[in-house]
Amino acid sequence: MPASLDPRLLRAFVAVAEDLHFTRAAARLYVAQQALSRDVRRLERELGAELFVRTTRQVTLTPDGERLLPHARRVLAAQDDLLAAFAAGQDRPLLVDLNSPGLATGRRVLYRARELAPDCELMARYESGLTKAAADLLAGRLDASFGRFAGLDPALRPGLAQQPVRYEPMAVVLPGGHPLASSPEVPVSALAGETVYAGAGNPRTREWTDLARRLFEDRGVRLAPPLPMAVGDEEFARVMAKTGNPVLAVVDFPPMPGTVLRPLVAPVPLSPVSLVWRKSLVHPGLTALRRAAAETARTEGWLRRPAGGWIPAADEETMAAGPTPGGRPRPAATGRRPADPDPAPPGAAP
Repeated sequence: MPASLDPRLLRAFVAVAEDLHFTRAAARLYVAQQALSRDVRRLERELGAELFVRTTRQVTLTPDGERLLPHARRVLAAQDDLLAAFAAGQDRPLLVDLNSPGLATGRRVLYRARELAPDCELMARYESGLTKAAADLLAGRLDASFGRFAGLDPALRPGLAQQPVRYEPMAVVLPGGHPLASSPEVPVSALAGETVYAGAGNPRTREWTDLARRLFEDRGVRLAPPLPMAVGDEEFARVMAKTGNPVLAVVDFPPMPGTVLRPLVAPVPLSPVSLVWRKSLVHPGLTALRRAAAETARTEGWLRRPAGGWIPAADEETMAAGPTPGGRPRPAATGRRPADPDPAPPGAAP
């Protein structure tokens, strides 16, 4: 006896058992008659029993077929109840982490998704960091987030799907009186000898600290030691004024009092941003979010790497691969077999 049975095979059996006609049963399931016959034969092989007597004039159940029928109906009813229960859950709000209120990438995608799906409730939260968000995604406390997928613990990635959204140029936040503040842009080499804050010690943003470490490696730039996370503009400005340390950021980082934001160049370091969600998640809000991400990335050219752009090799591979295999939106459960999965949203891959 097999350790498990594909419910599709049981559904094929029940349809034939109720219609006692392969052609009508195939039409009922929206499959080809050959495919239906193949599924029934496979079920018979797996159970080691003949389920139907087939002649040129009629189809009848064997004693084993009659014995299987009530069990198969109970299994399929339980499966239908399960699918219905989770389909009902698609009416709930979709919770999306945007990292920080002033960052533009996730916010713009979310706003566009709300336009594409006005009947869905897409709620934003701001928790700072994909590492923290990933644990919440896997635990079902969060539905989607944005960030550097390749920077996550490899043990977490198999349960998550990702769709590349943007190669976001990086920048540095400088105290107003810093010697580099008067330059319109800052070469990475000009940071040699500086101590730059990049979230070291913050367990929520390990993927960002790792990106900074890779960027500064062999360039003479020191990572600032851990500090408590500054919350709010006033506290951020106070800590910067006290330490005098530049802060690694992205070009869309919101203005902070007493500081200037300068893009980094030579090379142009890139923060690889993906939309990330739990692989098992099915929700119309997620479909809208994915389409909004693909559309915005396409219209804004977010997935065109600038000349001289730098990212770690692992990130380059992740971004070039496009959406995670198996991470495509699934059609709603209807009891019928779809011919093919939905295509990935256009423009999702660079």
